[in-house]
Amino acid sequence: MCKIVAVFNQKGGVGKTTTTLNLTTALSLKGYRVLTVDMDPQGNAGSGFGIEKADASDNIYDALIGNVAPEAAVLTTGYKNLHIIPSTVDLAGSEVELSQEKDREKKLKNVLDPLRQYYDYIFIDCPPSLGLLTLNSLTAADSVLIPIQCEFYALEGVSQLMNTVDLVQQSLNPDLEIEGVLLTMYDGRTNLSGEVVGEVKDYFKSLVYDTLIPRNVRLAEAPSFGKTIFDYAYHSKGAQAYQEFANEFENRQA
Repeated sequence: MCKIVAVFNQKGGVGKTTTTLNLTTALSLKGYRVLTVDMDPQGNAGSGFGIEKADASDNIYDALIGNVAPEAAVLTTGYKNLHIIPSTVDLAGSEVELSQEKDREKKLKNVLDPLRQYYDYIFIDCPPSLGLLTLNSLTAADSVLIPIQCEFYALEGVSQLMNTVDLVQQSLNPDLEIEGVLLTMYDGRTNLSGEVVGEVKDYFKSLVYDTLIPRNVRLAEAPSFGKTIFDYAYHSKGAQAYQEFANEFENRQA
């Protein structure tokens, strides 16, 4: 049974793409069949896997507007069990193109439903916004994974985020659940990080994962080389943290 997880926080710079890249990789290394869907027009998930723009001629934009079949937009990565539907800047214009169409919030669901049979997990890297692309992502998903950075104003915008999830549950996807909350950019040397962890746990209770993703130079560097942390710095603290997170994510599925 395939599970579709939207990695979502409307704030930028909280680790959405880093989490998507490294969690999907870790799960694929465990033998799960995983598809990553890049719904951010910046296309960082694709470049983080080393996908060249020229190789993304058929991408999520083409699938959404019906130019290609969903299967035609799927590309392989350097990992046996891990595929990706990449994004390009063309996706930014799709909000306008789709806004006049019937069932415009369900376009991504229609793309992904035929692909469920091939995968154990499909992860959607959502854009840092609350527009039509995000609504499509949440409508297509079974659950939402929320990365929150351990920095000042970490919870700023969370109520708006939760209002968006509630809206989707009420009108578009009543079965949508919160998968969990992942704390990123944790720095154990500062009191602030500890305070943020406490605040987030007070708000989200048991939904918060025990694993803390540290602020790590290797994690920040890896995407610029077109690599996940497991290829770039396998023995780093960042790689160890995402491996632990993948284990915790897996255990929660039981």
